[in-house]
Amino acid sequence: MLRRWGILTAMLTLMAGLTLATGSASASTGTMSISPGGPIHLVSSSSAGNASAYGIRRATATSTNWSGYAATTGTYTSVSASWTEPTGTCSGSAKYSSFWVGLDGYNSSSVEQTGSEVDCSGSRAQYYAWYEMYPNPSVSYSNTVRPGDHFNASVTYTGSNHFSLVISDTTQGWSHTHTGTLANAPRSSAEVIVEAPCCTASGGILPLADFNTVNITGSLANGAPLGNAGGVTAITMINNSGQDKDTVSALSGGENFSAHWLRSN
Repeated sequence: MLRRWGILTAMLTLMAGLTLATGSASASTGTMSISPGGPIHLVSSSSAGNASAYGIRRATATSTNWSGYAATTGTYTSVSASWTEPTGTCSGSAKYSSFWVGLDGYNSSSVEQTGSEVDCSGSRAQYYAWYEMYPNPSVSYSNTVRPGDHFNASVTYTGSNHFSLVISDTTQGWSHTHTGTLANAPRSSAEVIVEAPCCTASGGILPLADFNTVNITGSLANGAPLGNAGGVTAITMINNSGQDKDTVSALSGGENFSAHWLRSN
């Protein structure tokens, strides 16, 4: 999920002809169209699994843009999690990584989500936070985000097509609540995700920034551990050759897992 941010200006040294718009507008080049992401790009899924105990993956899926965990067989009114902003390792090319909680997007074409970002513009890592009610454009927050910051985030359905999207950086001491409306959102999934955003000129997924490892804790859906929320699916991100872009650990205690970037992407 690529966010709109003023610091895209730094990419001018890498991309000739970049046309930049501020706020939630998109930017484009002759080779790349930068736009918000959206639902999972699902490659395969399997319902194989044999237990409801925490720590056991009851279903699996592969995707070119998502990794993490999603509850996918119920109606969900809330999702929340915490994580520590990882450190990006950047080495000369533009790459992007998003970390977020959200409702919808696994079985539907809408997503209500909020999270943080580690993006690479050349050798420089850039950090920020955002919210999005896809298919509406994403909106970035201007507050300072640094590696090592502790985030709490939640998305809650409050009735009558209204959602409350909350993100707090407890290290920097700021918090934002966005109240938005999205009609006909089915609330058919709840997820905690690491994402490689969209899009190349052909509509493909952008390279995943090297975030090393992100540790995610306290993953809840409908106020209960995500691992007990119904139809929990472990999602692995793969590239076009079928190689893992990152690995996702087992869901410990129904709430906690880590994702680790792999060089194969």
